[in-house]
Amino acid sequence: MDKMKRARQDLSLPKSLVLYIVIFVMLALALSVMTNSICERAAEAIRTSYPASGEKYYLTNEQGERLGDGVYIGKEFIPLSPSDERTINLLKLLPLIAAPVYSALCIIAAALLFYRKKLRKPLAELRAASEKISNNDLDFSIGYDSKDELGGLVGSFETMRAMLANNFSEMWRQVEERKRLNAAFAHDLRTPLTVLKGYNEMLQASEHAQTKEIAVTMGKHLARMEAYVNSMSNLRRLEDTRTEYKTVPLQQFASSLQESAQILCIQNGKKLLMQNETVDCDILMDKTFVSQVCNNLIANAVRFAQTSITLSFSLQDDGLLLSVSDDGKGFDKKSIHKVTSPYFTEETDRSEHFGLGLYICKLLCENHGGYLKIADVSNGARVLAFFKTPSFEKK
Repeated sequence: MDKMKRARQDLSLPKSLVLYIVIFVMLALALSVMTNSICERAAEAIRTSYPASGEKYYLTNEQGERLGDGVYIGKEFIPLSPSDERTINLLKLLPLIAAPVYSALCIIAAALLFYRKKLRKPLAELRAASEKISNNDLDFSIGYDSKDELGGLVGSFETMRAMLANNFSEMWRQVEERKRLNAAFAHDLRTPLTVLKGYNEMLQASEHAQTKEIAVTMGKHLARMEAYVNSMSNLRRLEDTRTEYKTVPLQQFASSLQESAQILCIQNGKKLLMQNETVDCDILMDKTFVSQVCNNLIANAVRFAQTSITLSFSLQDDGLLLSVSDDGKGFDKKSIHKVTSPYFTEETDRSEHFGLGLYICKLLCENHGGYLKIADVSNGARVLAFFKTPSFEKK
């Protein structure tokens, strides 16, 4: 019995479907034959309930005993009543109707049984596994040991899950290792930096002009190195920061971002163009994340813009889209896919920056459930920052 059950379970999907259909078609045929037989017997019973009329003759033996039931000569049948006649006609029609009905019902039953026995469990396993993977949960396994096509698919899915789990574990290990190294690097640099700053202050107090000049130059490089160490520490804190959603009046918040951007543009001699396509509503988001991304993008744009910067807001179905574009030279085609990497700077960029601005923006957008997209336009560059919001309510 177990071997038969196992063989049926391992049967391929087309063969299983054909087997179920054949079994139920035979069942439909048997039901049709049975129905036809029952209807014929019922009709005959109605007919025999009406006695025949006429003279009845019997065969007898030599002793004068009757043989058999006799035979009518000039037999006449009593006509059927209208209701019995309708019943007999219905009994003749019923087998003709029953056959296709039985066939349809049996095919439906075969399909339902096929789904229950061959499809329901593996599809449920795959659906549950997909939901877990979409929630970044890879700590599970899929148990379905059939050797049919869906069994192979489930096996391949389980192999993919295992590979994803291994890759995710390795990636997480590398991320944690990088964080640990950055933290150790920043920590280990602080002590010698403090010592060097102390010696530098002593040298700057020297009365010797050349020594003092060297000390001033050294102080600038020490300040840059200290800023670099601080940026590494700040980046580590940002990577571990969680999103805190709060209700924010969108128009008021957009106005405050515009004011901050306007001040930054004026300080750098650039013109700010504003496009606000939002509506007056309350939106659920982390305003600190959005503010930092907007300020970083504006600060990055003023470094490369020729004359003007365009800042725009638009409300999407599931979040807020922020766009910052400038009329500068745009991104280098060869390195546009690298600009959001940490500590990346173009070879032509000699400014006092460490290549963390766009990476921080990308990190904050992703922590907010959104994304950061980089693109070149006809006369400059554009950066799109999207922040997914759980809900917003129009006023």
